[in-house]
Amino acid sequence: MGRVSVPVEIERPESSEAPFEVPEPDVPWVTIVHNDPVNLMSYVSYVFQTYFGYSKDKAHQLMLDVHHKGRAVVSSGSREEMERDVQAMHGYGLWATLQQDR
Repeated sequence: MGRVSVPVEIERPESSEAPFEVPEPDVPWVTIVHNDPVNLMSYVSYVFQTYFGYSKDKAHQLMLDVHHKGRAVVSSGSREEMERDVQAMHGYGLWATLQQDR
């Protein structure tokens, strides 16, 4: 007579089924707008008011930081939110980047 194969269950420890993940620290990301030689200061203030909803004074102060310091942090939050903000700034023709706020 032939041999009959019987399926055998193999127990695996849970750790081998799901690799151990180290959670990233809860550090926010920021959107940075950089100075450029193209856009007018009034336009940069307008973009900050329009997109972020900043007051005229807040938008003006951020624009001055961009102009005098070369850059300004204009928003902070999750990486996904900051990627969205950077893309929006690019859509307005501004030079923007994101980085983790350390």
